[in-house]
Amino acid sequence: MEQLLNNRVKNIEISGIRQFFNMVADKKDVLSLTIGQPDFPTPHHVKEKTKDAIDKNHTTYTPNAGILSLRKAITDFNNYNYHLNYNYESEVIVTVGASQAIDVTLRTILNEGDEVILPGPVYPGYEPLITLAGGIPVHIDTRENQFKITAQQIEQMITDKTKAIIIPYPSNPTGVTLSKAELEEIASVINKHDVFLIADEIYSELIYKDTHVSIGSFMNIRDKVIIINGVSKSHSMTGFRIGYILAAEWLTKQMLKVHQYNVSCASSISQYGALEAIENGQNDSMEMKEIYQLRRDYVYDRLKKMNVVTYLPTGGFYFFVDISHLKEDSFTVALKLVEEAKVALVPGSAFSRFGEGFLRLSYAYDLETIKEGLDRIEPFIKKNTK
Repeated sequence: MEQLLNNRVKNIEISGIRQFFNMVADKKDVLSLTIGQPDFPTPHHVKEKTKDAIDKNHTTYTPNAGILSLRKAITDFNNYNYHLNYNYESEVIVTVGASQAIDVTLRTILNEGDEVILPGPVYPGYEPLITLAGGIPVHIDTRENQFKITAQQIEQMITDKTKAIIIPYPSNPTGVTLSKAELEEIASVINKHDVFLIADEIYSELIYKDTHVSIGSFMNIRDKVIIINGVSKSHSMTGFRIGYILAAEWLTKQMLKVHQYNVSCASSISQYGALEAIENGQNDSMEMKEIYQLRRDYVYDRLKKMNVVTYLPTGGFYFFVDISHLKEDSFTVALKLVEEAKVALVPGSAFSRFGEGFLRLSYAYDLETIKEGLDRIEPFIKKNTK
């Protein structure tokens, strides 16, 4: 009966991150630094408002695009912080996490055979969604530019089949961000071509130097930009599953059809929690970010002392650690780490072929856990360096 299934579904794989996490989950005494999930509890005031939503019987369907007050809060927040000008009534859709926002976007804009440009290495959640929507992923190698995709690279890669470019920044898995000048150059390229730019800005509140610049703030390409964001990372609300899309009205009008027939609406209860987070939780992400930065600096110092090559992340909560000097592929090294050092990191190969030779280390864990993990990693590195 398996031959009756959709070939596209059969041909995609479970995320390499989850594959490796599941592989080591049952192993005894293994310390994991794999998953990109904030270790902080959801802020108390958000939880209280979410409970209050239940008590007030806000448990019915909401408008497909989300409750109006949340959409207004989203647009106000993005206008104030990132200078984005979107109409809360017609240019925002509240989604079931940023993942569904990406899926809705790709299914709305892609036709069979359309190409989507991705930086490599890159979060593994994009490529399967592109494939399921009939598109073709095309990766750009960013390793020689400290993992930053450039305007020149995009220009060289655009063909008559290119429909969109996805730029996630700050980046998962590398933690790099893009400056205003770099984004202006990319916007100049986008302005010359009939392509969309999908900006995945889910880590926008977790930037350690300066502030996040959204490419949606450049008005010359406003009609071509689709912003993806949410509250999962900024407010430690991963289980609430609230993301959102910001885009021009003519785009959201079509996206809403896909969203409506897919899920009707995001969870009503979660939407009220997100409303509280966005309206009254500005300091929540700041407090978390200060702790992430302390962890980041500690990890960076330890890795330097191990003579491990890595870049200092400017956003998010990941290090992409160069282990090419160990002379084995990243999956083999990751398995050896589990078996010999009892610590789990994600193989770089999970993030496209351009992630080979690296391991992703998440510092979304408490400092004690991070310290113990690095204490286990250090002798392994020394023993296996050739």
